[in-house]
Amino acid sequence: MASVLVVEDDQFVRSALIRHLTDASHTVRSVGTALEALREVAHNRFDVVILDLGLPDLDGAEALKMLRGVTDVPVIIATARDDEAGIVRLLNDGADDYLTKPFSVEHLSARIAAVLRRARGGAGEGVPDAVLRVGGLAVDPLRRRAELDGRHLDLTRREFDLLAFLAGRPGVVVPRRELLAEVWQQAYGDDQTIDVHLSWLRRKLGETAARPRYLHTLRGVGVKLEPPR
Repeated sequence: MASVLVVEDDQFVRSALIRHLTDASHTVRSVGTALEALREVAHNRFDVVILDLGLPDLDGAEALKMLRGVTDVPVIIATARDDEAGIVRLLNDGADDYLTKPFSVEHLSARIAAVLRRARGGAGEGVPDAVLRVGGLAVDPLRRRAELDGRHLDLTRREFDLLAFLAGRPGVVVPRRELLAEVWQQAYGDDQTIDVHLSWLRRKLGETAARPRYLHTLRGVGVKLEPPR
C-alpha cells in the first residue's frame, strides 16, 4: 500500500490513526512536532503525509511551507478549522487535500487513495504511454520523465504535472480555471499558485516571462505551450 507519515501531537488521535492505517496495510511512522516531521521527510521517503495544524512547536500552515521547501510528497491537512479562506490558503501553499476533524478512518483512507492516484499519474487509469514531443521537449507521462534538447529536467511533481498537461495540448490556450481543476484538482484558487509554478518551470526551461520560448501566457485568458519559432 503506502508509506504514511502522521504528524499529530494528540497521542490519542495519533494512536488511533496508526492503528487504523496499519490495519489498512499501510506502513506508518508518526511524530508529534513540525521539526520532527521535517527531519523524517529529509531522511525517509514517504508516499503521503497527514499533517495536523495544531502542533506545539510550529503552526501547521508554516510547517506545510517548510515541508514544501524540502519535498513534494503529497500532504493531506487534518484540521479542526473550517473557514474557506484558510483552506484556500493551505491549498495554494501546497496542500494536496484536507480533512476537517472529526473524520472517519474510511474517509481518510479514501482521500489517501485519491491523492496517491494523482501523485502517481493515475497509473492503470488510461495514462498515455506515448512520449509527448513539443520542439526540443520530450515528456514521458508514464515514466514521469522530461527532457529538453536531450537534457534531463529535474522537476517537482507539480511542475511535471503542469508541463505534461500542457504538452498534451500543444498550441492550445488552456484557461487558468482548467489548470486549477486538472493539475491542482481544485475547483477554485488563487492565480498566484499558477504563476509561481509557471515561473519555476520557465526557469528550468531556460526562459522568462518577458522572453518566452515554450510557455506563453495570454493575459486574462490562459497559458499555452508551443515549440519555439
